[in-house]
Amino acid sequence: MNDLIIGMAGSGGDGIISAGESLIGAVAAEGYYGMLTKSYGPQIRGGESSCRLRVSTLPVLNPGGSLDVAVILDWDDFLRFGSELPVTEDTVIIFDVKSGVDRTSLPLNALWPKVLCGVPLEDMAIKAAGVQQAKNSVILGLLAGWLGLSPDSLLAGLRKKFARKGDEVLQGNERAFAAGLGHARVNPLRRNLRLDRPAAPLKRRVIADGNELCAKGAIAAGCTFFGGYPITPATEIMQHLQTDIWEHGGVVLQAEDEIAGVGAALGASFAGKKAMTATSGPGLSLKTEMLGLASVTELPLVCVDVQRGGPSTGMPTKCEQADLFAAVFSAHGDTVRPVLAPTTVADTYGLTVEAFNLAEQYQTPVILLSDQDIAQRKEIIDPVDPSRLSLVNRLEPTPEELKDYTRFRLTPSGISPLSHPGMKGGNYLAAGIEHDEHGAPTANGEIHGEMNHKRLVKFLPLRQRHDLFVMEGDPDSPLGIIAWGSVAGIAQEALRIVRAEGLDARLMIPKLLYPIAEEVFADFFAPLTRCIVFEQSHQGQLYRLIRMWVKVPPQFESYARSGANPLSPEDFVSQIRKLSRAGLRTEHADRADFLNPL
Repeated sequence: MNDLIIGMAGSGGDGIISAGESLIGAVAAEGYYGMLTKSYGPQIRGGESSCRLRVSTLPVLNPGGSLDVAVILDWDDFLRFGSELPVTEDTVIIFDVKSGVDRTSLPLNALWPKVLCGVPLEDMAIKAAGVQQAKNSVILGLLAGWLGLSPDSLLAGLRKKFARKGDEVLQGNERAFAAGLGHARVNPLRRNLRLDRPAAPLKRRVIADGNELCAKGAIAAGCTFFGGYPITPATEIMQHLQTDIWEHGGVVLQAEDEIAGVGAALGASFAGKKAMTATSGPGLSLKTEMLGLASVTELPLVCVDVQRGGPSTGMPTKCEQADLFAAVFSAHGDTVRPVLAPTTVADTYGLTVEAFNLAEQYQTPVILLSDQDIAQRKEIIDPVDPSRLSLVNRLEPTPEELKDYTRFRLTPSGISPLSHPGMKGGNYLAAGIEHDEHGAPTANGEIHGEMNHKRLVKFLPLRQRHDLFVMEGDPDSPLGIIAWGSVAGIAQEALRIVRAEGLDARLMIPKLLYPIAEEVFADFFAPLTRCIVFEQSHQGQLYRLIRMWVKVPPQFESYARSGANPLSPEDFVSQIRKLSRAGLRTEHADRADFLNPL
């Protein structure tokens, strides 16, 4: 096999996530590509946990569809994940014989897997290590034997993990691993799951998640201040920064709440520093007033929103793409702020740098819309090369301009030089109230109109940034696909599948979601008679946003699904085929016939 998907589920404390991280470390050491996604129940402590690992000899674009292998320590916990861990009759089911389930009582809704492996996981762990917590090491041994992985790579990971816990714990887990490996060799599977060897020669790769690379990207961009508050699934950004930022002369402030965090970051920007805050949906709601202040005072600020299920507290541990409207519209008055979205873990690094560049160039808050999937999944990637990135710093006043400094001077570009405290002659008033060119408060309607124009006209060049859009496929095809964020990788794989079947299509992946780049979309739509937008939100928010600004093809459809209902390449392929068949029946159907019924 050259592509394999493994899913595991159990209770908190079973070591499911640790086992997944050990596996991805081992396959990376052997030269494979991989992607590890993690999922938890909504409890603060305890509860169910799961992970799924996709391993391939080629770069991995998404977590994939149905499982090839399911490891089940607790059936109730496994079933709580529902469609997140889909199984078919071809899935190899590995479970603990002490679970009380046998071949005649599988709780899988009349689904009967061809290969069912009951293993005395708990008994083997206790016999080898003296504690049942070593079950995850038994599982690693089983998978090493059945998948053909090098035991040395997995043992190296175990030794690194347990070295700090003493020789007794380490040796117990090594014996548990050996027990699982021996069981696999004596009891071969009736389905071949052994992975092909990687085709390319082994080269150095790294394992990282999106939150980690967001933090590293911020430091590379020159960020020296972070103000924030812990919130799932964005907290790790602050944790990574507080480990590294001090080496670059920076500071992390964990504030008392979300509002204080963004307020401190905005104050640091006013003081001349590149500053950032990070949050998730509920925190973005609280930060909106300060983001509006950043807009009217024209101060650079990066706000990362790692999307999770909503509304309100919603589903903190599940992925969703439903904060787009909040990112774009949650500001009163005529306010525009750039919204960017990374598509992969590696992409998060470069797009975080781009967010700082746009914030500095346009003197504006910028929202980086990550999501729980990208932020917390681990990917095996090639090392990021910071030298390929260019940095932008804010426009500062010249000595001549400081002789009679006019902070909000009306300029053709809409961008006026920005000073900071301590700059001789650069003092100015920065307040949320409307102001004239000097920053003095005003209620004059004519001046208000001029300032609105200033704050909006500066974004016109941004809407011409074709490089913030990825295009794949046949540029002349009448069939178009649009996807963004973590869903983009699913669409890329689906495109490759349908093109291999002889179906022409073209894919657009926008990394700039707002302001809408009307000309870029118009060029993409020009040859199209039909197009579908894939996203993980109930309303299909990007689909609706595009319709507000751009003339769309005659058949313009939305395929949207609420969070915690995973999307797969197979889902997309079936929808693309369906739209293609509909296009053959009618190339010029009335657009109203294809409106999303929501």
